[in-house]
Amino acid sequence: MKTKDEILKIFSIKLRTILSKVKIDFDSLQEIRLRINCPLVINYNNREYFVSESASLVSNPSHGVMITKNEIKETMEYISNYSLYAFEEEIRQGFITISGGHRIGITGKTIINEDSIKGMKHISYINVRLAHQVKGCADIVLPYLVNGKTQGIYHTLIISPPKCGKTTLLRDIIRQISNGSSYLQGMNVGVVDERSEIGACYMGVPQNELGIRTDILDCCPKAKGMMMLIRSMSPQVIAVDEIGSKEDLEAISHVISCGCKLIATVHGSSIEDIKSKPVLGELLHNKVFERYVILSNIKKIGHLEEIYDTSGSRIYYTDY
Repeated sequence: MKTKDEILKIFSIKLRTILSKVKIDFDSLQEIRLRINCPLVINYNNREYFVSESASLVSNPSHGVMITKNEIKETMEYISNYSLYAFEEEIRQGFITISGGHRIGITGKTIINEDSIKGMKHISYINVRLAHQVKGCADIVLPYLVNGKTQGIYHTLIISPPKCGKTTLLRDIIRQISNGSSYLQGMNVGVVDERSEIGACYMGVPQNELGIRTDILDCCPKAKGMMMLIRSMSPQVIAVDEIGSKEDLEAISHVISCGCKLIATVHGSSIEDIKSKPVLGELLHNKVFERYVILSNIKKIGHLEEIYDTSGSRIYYTDY
């Protein structure tokens, strides 16, 4: 009920009333999308549905309740507690994180000042992404990431197509490394959470559990954040989501040269796929990472396919 209550209160009265009557488990609800002059859409149990005026889930978009400009406006007022100005910085980045760690993506007309986004107006599209923690999802993976000789962590890259659970897995790996487990003692972990997806901080407080020895830089560019954490927090492990830029490569080199371990994620389907990408291919060629974790959604979201070591030898695979 907590998730349902957290979500319903941000919508306009009309949409709140409809969504409260929809017969779904809100813990399995992934997204709610509002697009001006388009039907209300939800993503539930990995399937897309339209929501009708009678609170039924339908497949025909013409039967879905239409989102008006007023519904968008009223919903934004509830999200921002009638003060969009207070969320100016978040809006500039295209999202607002609310209590519970749920992230509200917003788009509209951007206000540009000297090649940078100053703000946004005429907001016409809202995507509510519900936060879900899956504690224990890293149980199978973690033993392969621990160096038994040093009782430390291997440099690890999690490779996954979009929406296949890489951030969820990363989050639980961070939590277990930070708290400690039967495989290793708890370690200081620095997290650069550029899009507020890992910790889902709300007013500076992470809504997701990332462990007792974890320090978070929220809404900070990855490359800058990695350098800041090395200088200020003395982490033993740094964790980042979705690397890929040249700046990331330079920061990663600095992190490793300082003796800090790195756990990162990247969009991709295989090691060969990552090798074909200019910046990431260089990391693989130089054998920066010691473990590669491959995810898919063949059986379910976050399905662990394979784990490889630094030489490319497969040390875990799913036996279908």
